[in-house]
Amino acid sequence: MVSRSVAGASKGFTLLELLVVMVIIGLLASYVGPRYFAQLGKSEQGVAKAQIESLAKALDAYRLDLGHYPGNDIGLEALTQKGSASDKWRGPYLQKAVPLDPWGRPYLYKLNNEGSDFELQSLGKDGQPGGTQDNADVSFK
Repeated sequence: MVSRSVAGASKGFTLLELLVVMVIIGLLASYVGPRYFAQLGKSEQGVAKAQIESLAKALDAYRLDLGHYPGNDIGLEALTQKGSASDKWRGPYLQKAVPLDPWGRPYLYKLNNEGSDFELQSLGKDGQPGGTQDNADVSFK
């Protein structure tokens, strides 16, 4: 008589082995996931800071050519579109259109009362003034 040996056994995984692997994958995902998304929030803040600095440099170039910063009525659009009032405009001062912040909202531009300085701001992920971490405002004064 020929008996069945181990060589003839099924070559699959048992349900218990699959469950153990699934638990291990779940534990790894729960450990790595939050760290990944925390880094993503930091990178969005970094992008906002870099874009605001770039816009500030373009606004300074605009001021050097025209002698003043754009008014609140035209805002950042003055960097890409020539206003009707001046022949000194040497723009466009940005290679592309004025970007949105990393959360898809326009940057806030405000010229101070004397016209000698400006403020640029992104309200962060939540779109509300103030906040912490991902929701923190990013500004340039």
